[in-house]
Amino acid sequence: MPKWVTPVLVMLAALALIPFAFVARARTTKSRAPRIHLVHNMDNQGRYESQQANPWFADRRAMRLPVDGTIARGRLRTDDHYFQGIIDETYVESFPARVTLTRERIERGRDRYAIFCSPCHGLSGYGDGMVARRADRLQQGTWIPPSSMHAEPAITRPVGHLYNTITNGIRSMPSYGSQIPVGDRWAIVAYVKALQRSQQARLEDVPPDKRSALR
Repeated sequence: MPKWVTPVLVMLAALALIPFAFVARARTTKSRAPRIHLVHNMDNQGRYESQQANPWFADRRAMRLPVDGTIARGRLRTDDHYFQGIIDETYVESFPARVTLTRERIERGRDRYAIFCSPCHGLSGYGDGMVARRADRLQQGTWIPPSSMHAEPAITRPVGHLYNTITNGIRSMPSYGSQIPVGDRWAIVAYVKALQRSQQARLEDVPPDKRSALR
């Protein structure tokens, strides 16, 4: 093999490493110059900012309104029983078919109740939560005590009314519809009903083989 072949191969190998050296340098150093884009993608394409005017439309608004009558995927809520707690403008007395009253659901309701409801209504549901107790101590004259879950009218309200109260609020209670998903709202209602039942239980509600232990 001629002597010049070896130096040429070494030189070519060294030259082949130059592009990789440039790539490594570009990835490890900072520069104020914009990156080179062979294909102009969404990183640096022209765009309108929020609330900016756009002369291409008759109303000159860049932010377009949704097309009338369109509904986002997953937002078609035709089941009024489940999504509204109302049928024919009347609060429902029963849980929707898709809400099965299992121990897991009631436990979920207890967990959500403790987070969202107990600060005012209290863990026991008597309206003695930490927020209510502090407001009572301050005596500023603007606080409306939260309702007890174990007194009228809350104890006789249908489940649809309780669900609607969580969704839309009532009187001074704010709406939690944007914070609590639909399924969790029904879980809270289930737990509230269980909580009410626990304070209104009768001896007849206890299994016969357990009654002697209560007397």
